[in-house]
Amino acid sequence: QVQLVESGGGSVQAGGSLTLACAFSGHTFTMAWFRQTPGMEREGVAATDSMPRTTYADSVKGRFTISKDNAKNTLYLQMNSLKPEDTAMYYCAAVPWVLSDLMRAQPYTYWGQGTQVTVSS
Repeated sequence: QVQLVESGGGSVQAGGSLTLACAFSGHTFTMAWFRQTPGMEREGVAATDSMPRTTYADSVKGRFTISKDNAKNTLYLQMNSLKPEDTAMYYCAAVPWVLSDLMRAQPYTYWGQGTQVTVSS
């Protein structure tokens, strides 16, 4: 059983930075950050696994960095140069096995409760 708890969301002005954290328990081979706005599908933002592989959505490349600290059982998402279009609920997700596509939401079986990120212009 995997449990995920996100923290670190908040409100920031455009150009600012935030770091999200996802504390996890259990075996998590593949982990990712997704985001969702009302009426839209959940969108993959960044993902990493133990192979290791790391991937990012084109919209956040060069601005966001995903990292996993296994000693602290925590997944991070460092978000720099934030834009109003980054405003969303951000979710941490995990599975205890390898995935062929790290950025599809459907295969992930464990999800956190979400943390809101709001970027004002």
